[in-house]
Amino acid sequence: MGKQGSPRGRRVENQDLDISFGVKEHEFRSLEMQSGDDPPIGRRLSGGDYNWDKVVLAKGMKTDSSKFAPCRGVYVGKRQMWWLHRHIRSIIFTLLLMGFLFLLDSLLFSIFDPAMLQNNFSLQDSRKTEVEMVPRTSKEGHVKLYERLLNLAASSLAEREFKQESSKLWEEPYPQASSWKPCADKTSPHVVRAGKPRNVTGYILISANGGLNQQRVAVCNAVAVASLLNATLVIPKFLYSNVWKDPSQFGDIYQEDYFMDMLKDEVNVIKELPPNLKLLDVEAAGSLITDADLSKEATPDKYIKKILPLLLRNRVVHFLGYGNRLGFDPLPYEIQKLRCKCNFHALKFVPKIQQIGSLLVRRIRRYDFARSTLDKQLLGNLIPHAPLRHHHAAEGSSKYLALHLRFEIDMVAYSMCEFGGGETERRELQTYREVHFPLLLERLEESKPLSPEELRRTGKCPLTPEEAALVLAGLGFKHGTYIYLAGSDIYGGQSRMRALTALYPNLVTKEDLLTPSELAPFRNFSSQLAALDFIACATSDVFAITDSGSQLSSLVSGFRTYYGGGHAPTLRPNKKRLAAILSRNKTIGWHSFEGKIRKMIDEGQRVQVRGFGRSIYRHPRCKECMCRH
Repeated sequence: MGKQGSPRGRRVENQDLDISFGVKEHEFRSLEMQSGDDPPIGRRLSGGDYNWDKVVLAKGMKTDSSKFAPCRGVYVGKRQMWWLHRHIRSIIFTLLLMGFLFLLDSLLFSIFDPAMLQNNFSLQDSRKTEVEMVPRTSKEGHVKLYERLLNLAASSLAEREFKQESSKLWEEPYPQASSWKPCADKTSPHVVRAGKPRNVTGYILISANGGLNQQRVAVCNAVAVASLLNATLVIPKFLYSNVWKDPSQFGDIYQEDYFMDMLKDEVNVIKELPPNLKLLDVEAAGSLITDADLSKEATPDKYIKKILPLLLRNRVVHFLGYGNRLGFDPLPYEIQKLRCKCNFHALKFVPKIQQIGSLLVRRIRRYDFARSTLDKQLLGNLIPHAPLRHHHAAEGSSKYLALHLRFEIDMVAYSMCEFGGGETERRELQTYREVHFPLLLERLEESKPLSPEELRRTGKCPLTPEEAALVLAGLGFKHGTYIYLAGSDIYGGQSRMRALTALYPNLVTKEDLLTPSELAPFRNFSSQLAALDFIACATSDVFAITDSGSQLSSLVSGFRTYYGGGHAPTLRPNKKRLAAILSRNKTIGWHSFEGKIRKMIDEGQRVQVRGFGRSIYRHPRCKECMCRH
C-alpha cells in the first residue's frame, strides 16, 4: 500500500504478501475454527482442541443428528467464550493494525491526489493522471509498446517518491562546460570588412521555406553568403507552406532594425530593393536560383564560380526556397564567425513574442524575474521585477524540464517507421505521404527501402511518448517533475500520450498555461507559436531531445550551450543505442535498464569541440563562436 504509488492506482496482483502479522500457528487454527458451524472435535491437537474425522462426523450427522444437538450447543457456547477470552489481545492487535493501515492509505491518497498536485502547481486545465499500470489495449486500437517496462517504471517512481532526488539530474555533469564563453559578437583583429565600400557586387534576395527553425538557419546562411560575395542582403522573405500554413514574414517574428544594426559592420542589410531593380524579371534574366541549381551544403567555391558571375551581370540574385544550402566546412574564419553572430546575437524576437514568452516561463516557474543570461537574451527587458498578482513567495521557484517530443504526423510519416498501430496506421501514414511527400515515395520506388524493423534498429525512428517516458524514468526524474511539452498535436492523440502522462502527470503545454485571449494573436501563425516553444525550451532547467535531427532541438541545444555558462544541461538520447536497449524490453531488469540509460545520456553530455562538418548552430564550442577560458 505504501509502495504502490497513487492509492487510486491498481494494486499489483502478483505480489506475495505476508499476512500473518506475527500471529502464531495455533492462533491461525483458532481463526479457522470460526469459519465452520461446528467446532473441530475428535483428534487431539497441541492447543487441547479435539476434532472428529470428517467422514465419521458426516456419517453421524446423516444417521442421527438429533443425538448430538443438545450437548453440541452447550459445548459450542462454552468453547467460543473460552476462545474469545484467550485471544482477546490478538483480536485487539489486529483491529489496531487494520486501522493504522487505513490511515496510512488515506495519507498516501492525499499525497498523490492529482487535485493537490494541480493546486500546488497552479495550472489551468492541466492533464493529471495517476501512476498506474498500463492497460493492454485502448479504444483507438494502438498496441501498447513496452508494457512490462512501463509497469516497472511505475513501480520505481512510486518507491522513489519519498526519497531525495539527486541534484545531479538538474546540473551539467562536466565542469569543463563552464569554461566556454560567448564571443561571436566581439571585434576580432582579423576583421577586414569594417569601413569597406558596400554593394560592390549586387543584391541578394532570399525566399526561405520551412518552419521557424528552418527559416532561421536560412537567414544566417544568407548573411554568410552575402558577406562571402560582398553583396547587399535584402531582408529575407518567408514562403507560405501548405504544411505550416503560416503567412508570417521576417518582421512578424524578428526585430528588423536590431538585425540590421547588429550586422552593419559585416554586411549591408536593407529592407527593399532599389526602385530601379524592383521591375527586373530575375527568372528571365537567369538569376533565379533553386535547390536544383545549388547542391545541399554547397562549398564557398560553388558560390563564387556559379553565383558571383550572375550577381555581377544582373545585379540581383534570388534564392528561391533557400535553406540548408551552405556547408559548414571548409569555410573562412570570419564567415563562420558571422554565422554565429547572426544566430546568437542578431535574431531577436519581436516584443509581442517576448512578452508572451516571458509570461509563459513565469507561470511555469512561479516567479517572475530573469534568472540567467538565457532569460535576458531571449526575453530582453520584458520580464517585470514586480511579483505576479497570484504569486505566493512561500512557494518558491519551480524547476522544470522541457521536452521536445517530435512525434507529429509529418515526422512519423516521413520516417517510414511503424509504431504499433497495425494496418490502420499504415494506411493513414501512406495516405499522408502521397499528399505531402510525393518526392519521398518516388525515391523509395527507385531504391530498396529499409524495413521498419531495420529503421528502428539503426536509430532512424523518432522516439514515441512511451520511449521518452522510459528514458526520463530511467534517469531518475520523479513522478512530480514539472514538464513543459513543446510541439504540435502528437500523432495518436491522448491514446498515444497515456503512458507518458501516467508516469508524469505534471505535464503542460502553452495551451495549458496561457489563456485563449493571450494565445489569440498567435492563432494561425505556427511559426510565432513555435517561437514560444523555443523560448520555453531554451530557458528550461533541463532540455530533453527526442530527435537529434529536429531543427528546434538542434537550435535550442546550441543556444543553451552558447549562453548556458555550463548550467543548462541537455539530454540527448542516442536513438540507435536506445533501440538496442529497448529490444530487450521483455527480459531486462529495471536496475540494468537504469544503468544503461544513464550511461547513454552521460556520454551525450560530454564537453566536446565542434567536429569537422558539424552544425555550428548546434555545436558552437569552437574558436569562431566561443572563447575558452
